[in-house]
Amino acid sequence: MSQTQTDKTARSRVPLTEEQLASVHTTNFPELLRRLGGSLLVTTYQAGKLVILRPDGDAINTHFRSFNRPMGLVADRRRLVLGARMEVATFHNMPAVAPRLQDPPRHDAVYMARGGHITGAIDIHELVWDGEGTIWFVNTLFSCLCTLDGKSSFVPRWKPWFVSKYSPEDRCHLNGLAVRDGVVRYVTALGETDDLQGWRRNKRDGGLLIDCVENRVVVRGLSMPHSPRWHAGKLWVLESGRGALVSVNPDSGEKSDVAFVPGFARGMDFIGPIAFIGLSQLRETNAFTDIPITEDNADRLSGVWAVNIETGKTVALLKFTGGVQEIFAVQAVPGVLFPEVIHEGELLASTYSLPDEVMHEVVAPRPPADKV
Repeated sequence: MSQTQTDKTARSRVPLTEEQLASVHTTNFPELLRRLGGSLLVTTYQAGKLVILRPDGDAINTHFRSFNRPMGLVADRRRLVLGARMEVATFHNMPAVAPRLQDPPRHDAVYMARGGHITGAIDIHELVWDGEGTIWFVNTLFSCLCTLDGKSSFVPRWKPWFVSKYSPEDRCHLNGLAVRDGVVRYVTALGETDDLQGWRRNKRDGGLLIDCVENRVVVRGLSMPHSPRWHAGKLWVLESGRGALVSVNPDSGEKSDVAFVPGFARGMDFIGPIAFIGLSQLRETNAFTDIPITEDNADRLSGVWAVNIETGKTVALLKFTGGVQEIFAVQAVPGVLFPEVIHEGELLASTYSLPDEVMHEVVAPRPPADKV
């Protein structure tokens, strides 16, 4: 294991101490990301951080940005969208800003804040965009999938048929969302229930995976499922309550255990044959009791595990050793090795993005006049 590097600039801006943000990783993790050609974005709502994991020599550079309860996110080389406590925030990549960050520049993407839509505190969970670029997100408090229209807090687009009405009662703990061939297709919920937090009655095996296009349950009996994904022509899901990565036949509902990780598995993305899986420590609260992983795992690990989906073996890992105890989302960014995210400060104030058709009209700033 090698000690993770943490940017000094990030350290000075966060309330958590260096020790609380510390982590260790296997020595092969940086080379794994370089070989796959990507970096990772990780959210921890518990610590209030977006964590950027990027290879830096023989170490993983863990770069922290503070947000109010960051949860679901989606990103590619052009843009990033993040769901937080009361808003959906959008960022656009402006690589021309990179030289202003460091000399010589090494950042290959700079995501600059460009907008925020206030949703209210809806306990937003996973967030995706469909094949047309429309942002969809899980509104867990109201038990539905939503989009945005510019004037409403949110626009309900789908809810499970067993939920009788839109109500801020977290009736089934809808949480995960997957796109297949550009279409929002699969969701996970912790219970097939229709009353105030009814899912809590059977956390051990009351979870289900739903096809929201065909309005049918693909498989029942899951232990706190999260993070459904369509990848490499297969349907995947994390059974958080068992610490298991599972492959599911979307037609028959037959499921197969592919790998196990030593913690509450939640948050996942893929680059090629590697699944990057988030692990959270187990809270001694009602939401995390009465599930198999609570009984079987005493280490209470948090971090990101890299699993080869062809062999089921863990090939690399990064473990947080301090105050980062719970992970929600893990997002891979293929084609970007050293990104930055800017959502506040002077750089944001003095960086401007204009339409292409008027860029030729922009003139260089004049030097300030001498003071009299």
